[in-house]
Amino acid sequence: MDDARKPLRNRINRISGQVEGLRKMIEDDRYCVDILTQIAAVRSALDALGVSLLSDHVKHCVGGGPHPHNESTSRTPQDLAGEVETVLKRFLR
Repeated sequence: MDDARKPLRNRINRISGQVEGLRKMIEDDRYCVDILTQIAAVRSALDALGVSLLSDHVKHCVGGGPHPHNESTSRTPQDLAGEVETVLKRFLR
């Protein structure tokens, strides 16, 4: 994995730790409000990861920036815009 992906890898590792913490909280029969607060934190962290990935996708794959994925280079701008619209609809549910 290249250096550009290192922050994403670090972020997903933190999220993984948060999810593991949730499992432990449930096993330890922690107070429900504390567990729900941790769930909200995990969701927020996942949202931030999604925003980061979507921003990179728009910059590199849709916008023609450096290092586009092979999957995006053969698509038309209209196809890529449609793909972003679909992803946003899924992401914002």
